Amino acid sequence: MEEVGERTRSQLERAKCLFSETFGEGARPVLAVSAPGRSEIAGNHTDHEGGSVIACAIDCALTGVAAPGEGAEIVVASEGYEPFGVDLDDLEPKPEEEGSSAAIVRAMASQLRDLGFAPAGARMAFTSTIPSGGGLSSSAAFELAVGRALEALWERGSAATSPDPRDAAAPIDPVELALMAQRAENRWFGKPCGLMDQLAIALGGISLMDFADPKHPETSSIDLDFRELGYDLVLVRVGASHDDLTEEYAAVPAEMQAVARALGAERLSEVAREEVLAELGGLRERLGDRAVLRALHYLIEDDLVERRWQALLEEDMARFCALTNRSGASSAMYLQNVSVAGSREQPAMVALALATLLLGEAGACRIHGGGFGGTIQVFCPVEATAEFCRRIDEELGEGSASPHRVVAEGARAWRIS
Repeated sequence: MEEVGERTRSQLERAKCLFSETFGEGARPVLAVSAPGRSEIAGNHTDHEGGSVIACAIDCALTGVAAPGEGAEIVVASEGYEPFGVDLDDLEPKPEEEGSSAAIVRAMASQLRDLGFAPAGARMAFTSTIPSGGGLSSSAAFELAVGRALEALWERGSAATSPDPRDAAAPIDPVELALMAQRAENRWFGKPCGLMDQLAIALGGISLMDFADPKHPETSSIDLDFRELGYDLVLVRVGASHDDLTEEYAAVPAEMQAVARALGAERLSEVAREEVLAELGGLRERLGDRAVLRALHYLIEDDLVERRWQALLEEDMARFCALTNRSGASSAMYLQNVSVAGSREQPAMVALALATLLLGEAGACRIHGGGFGGTIQVFCPVEATAEFCRRIDEELGEGSASPHRVVAEGARAWRIS
């Protein structure tokens, strides 16, 4: 049995209890699976435009247990939700399932079948410490956990892929599994996300990702602990979910790509900075200022990703924090993914203002992930973290601020009996 930490062991025990409650006292899981949450360190909405991103896996996770089931159905129980089933005889996308966990299970099952795995009934039970709608990619973690579980439970046919043809039991390559999860979210779940969330969770650790070729992203990893460099990675829940903001998210890549198409390209990575600046007036007239501002944000942010990666390689946290604050300003002013247009409620902006006041001249803060709701990200000096979190919780509610550590393990499954 794989060695796991105390936090994972506790989650597994909860998942086993849920499995027994759902499937009967005699039911016994044979497999454990875990997928971490993720934090976007740099690259706010650059991945879908072919740019670069820095992201990491963090110490919250979706953890579950699984076993073969009866018939041609996958039955899934998740803590706090009603169990549901997915019919393996019908794995095509269903419009009525968009936005649901069933859509994700159906999607991952369909793609594993297409890789040569033999579909078979399965039972799963999950528990999570990744807050839903909190910007830590709970949906991507679920996609990858389901993928790893089915991969381990199902028999492989001769067409099933492996990173090493000599080892028929080798896990699917993390990049390939991440691409499967992205397709699940885009086609079955109905959310036009990039690949960053899925890839960060599949890889584990902290990585620079270059999406110039979206089907073959290039990655580089670094062994780095922010705490050892004197800073805590703190994520602050702003008190608003982004679960119902799919249209707001979809508008970001749509508007960026409208600018790219106006310049004869598909994505902004294919357009030179000088081209955008030379055509600025015409682009504003044709597409409006918001689309142009979002394109300008891409140019600013993609450059800042490379500069922040170099700062991390040199362990220069002062420079990293200064560049992170510049990134946060660009997201707020130009990308405009901190507040929802037309709304009087601006919880993320309030959280950013509060964090800025509490940090003073130290550290950095920015909108986290897709934006609009969910979380903000803070790099806080270690000696100030306890007081910072106390003040944030005092204003935004108990448990709003949480320090996190980078974890090395990505999504994985292992036998438990």
